[in-house]
Amino acid sequence: MLITYKGLGVVPGQLGSRAKNRLNILHGGTIASMVDLGGSLAVASRGLFATGVSTDLNVTYLSSGGKIGDMIKAEVTCDKFGKTLAFTSINFSNSKGEIFARGSHTKYVALAWKDPNNIVEELSPKSSEKKD
Repeated sequence: MLITYKGLGVVPGQLGSRAKNRLNILHGGTIASMVDLGGSLAVASRGLFATGVSTDLNVTYLSSGGKIGDMIKAEVTCDKFGKTLAFTSINFSNSKGEIFARGSHTKYVALAWKDPNNIVEELSPKSSEKKD
C-alpha cells in the first residue's frame, strides 16, 4: 500500500490466482478482506500502531472485479478519525478506471490510542494544522 498522505492510500495490484473464485474472477471475499486491510492501513497512516477492532464492514459489488492477470486499484480514505471510532471508505476500480466495488469500514480505536508505539506527533491535531 502506498500512503500518499495522512488518511489516504492507493493500492495498485495485479490479480493473482489465489484471489479468484470458481468463475475465475476476483472473489468477493478477497474484496472484503481488502476493505478490512485498507481501512486498517488508513487508520495506521494517522499515527496509530494498533489500529483497533472492526465494528462494521460493508462491501457493495457493482460488477465483476476482473480476471487473473488484470490490474486493479483500490483507493482508501480515513473519512473521520475520532477518539473512539474511525470511519474509512474504499473504492475499487479496474484498468479502465471503472469502479467495480466499494466498501466502508468502521473501527473502534479508543484502546488503540494507549499503545506506546503510536507516533504521537502524527496524532496531535496541532501538528497537522498549517501555520501562516
